[in-house]
Amino acid sequence: MNYYLEITLLPDAETNLGFLWEKVYQQVHIALVDNKVAENESAIAVGFPDYKQSSFPLGSKLRLFAKDKAELEKLGIDEWLTRLADYIHVKAIKPVPAGVTYVCFKRTHVKSAERIDRDMQEKAKRWANKSGQSLAQCLIELEKTKPVGHSKLPFIFLHSQETKRRSPNQSSKFPLFISRVKVNSSQNGTFDSYGLSAKSNDENKLGCVPQF
Repeated sequence: MNYYLEITLLPDAETNLGFLWEKVYQQVHIALVDNKVAENESAIAVGFPDYKQSSFPLGSKLRLFAKDKAELEKLGIDEWLTRLADYIHVKAIKPVPAGVTYVCFKRTHVKSAERIDRDMQEKAKRWANKSGQSLAQCLIELEKTKPVGHSKLPFIFLHSQETKRRSPNQSSKFPLFISRVKVNSSQNGTFDSYGLSAKSNDENKLGCVPQF
C-alpha cells in the first residue's frame, strides 16, 4: 500500500463518535462494494491509526489505503460522504511515509449470548438423544465449557445490505468486530468489501496496511 487518505471524525455535543462511525463506515463499505475488483474483494484497505489508543476504542481517524493513487481518486470518497460533510474532515491523498510498520485489521466473528444459548440447546438435544441422558443433565455438563457471549474488541454497528434485500422486515443491524494483528513486514494479502483483511488460514498471507 503506497498511498492513503485520512478521514477525521468530528463529533459534537449532539453527535457522538459511535454514531459517526456507524454512518461513515457504512458509506465507506457501500463505496468499496461499488468499486470492488472481484467478488467481495476490494483494492482499497482501511486502517485505524488510533486503535485502542484513545478513550474511544477506534479513535477518531480512519485511513484508506491503495497501491496506486488513481485507485483512491477513482473511489471518490468525498462524494460518498457528502451528507456527513459537517462531521468529517478528509485530507488530500498522500504517499505513505518511509519507515512505517505494518498491521493487519480483520473481522472477528463474535457470537451473541442468544446465539450461544440456541447452540447450547441444540447440542444438548443431540447429546441427550445419543447418550440417553436427560436434557437437563447434558445442559449442566455443557455449561462448564460454555463460551462467553461478549468481546472487548472494538466494533461498529452496520446494516447488512444483503439482509435488507433478502428480508426487508428483519433487522439488518449487526456489530462488525475488528481485531488487529501485528505483522513483521508488508504482505500481499487481499481485502474484503469492508476494507479489512480477507480470510486466510495462513498468517503470512493476511492483508496488511501501514501503521504510523
